[in-house]
Amino acid sequence: MTNQPAKPKDQNQNSFDSSSLVTIYVMGKAYQVPKNLTIMKAMEYAGYQFIRGCGCRGGFCGACGTVYRTKDSYKIKVGLACQTVIENDMYLTQIPFFPANKATYDVAKLEPTTQTLVRHYPEIMRCISCNSCTKICPQEIDVMGYVNAAIRGDCERVADLSFDCIMCGLCASRCPAEIVQYNVALLARRIVGAKIRPRAPHLRDRLRELETGECLPAVEELTRLGEQELSERYYDKKVRDIEPE
Repeated sequence: MTNQPAKPKDQNQNSFDSSSLVTIYVMGKAYQVPKNLTIMKAMEYAGYQFIRGCGCRGGFCGACGTVYRTKDSYKIKVGLACQTVIENDMYLTQIPFFPANKATYDVAKLEPTTQTLVRHYPEIMRCISCNSCTKICPQEIDVMGYVNAAIRGDCERVADLSFDCIMCGLCASRCPAEIVQYNVALLARRIVGAKIRPRAPHLRDRLRELETGECLPAVEELTRLGEQELSERYYDKKVRDIEPE
């Protein structure tokens, strides 16, 4: 996560009394911030401006993985800055990204065999089933379960179990076997999508509309709508054109 120090807020102008404030340390510097904030909001309150490592703010994009330590604990912990609530005397720091081994491959040339995942990510065979990856996953995905499926060469099982992965990297940060679980799952989903599962008819139709320009009038109509009309188009199930079940 990368941030840029900005002008700190004048805390005297806020209505918070001392009992509602806690102390956090960002790169060793202490800040008084309101309790019950997430790490991201607390850092912004302290005057930091996020210019990278900050995406959806809702726990979906996985861009804000953060390293922290709590009082009286030697453990280095990780979490999403937009989801993890601060604690008094929490120490925060930033790292540019979670280091991750990513294999190079051409999906069009891959064969969906039971050895494909192991061939590109042989480190999965080092899994000791400690379950640290599953415990840290903010999406509550059975990460260890899909790693075991990857060892068996079951790409479809890996794809199904990892479908909600947001690629935040927290699983890899806790893995003693140095497995980059989310990249293994990404390869499996690509194999399943390209080689195993049939193409969805409605996807084929949408691609044709894009290629022929048939969709352009509808896109131009959307650009003319206001916020309320766009919200109705998106959330109203009677209006929104969604994928068939």
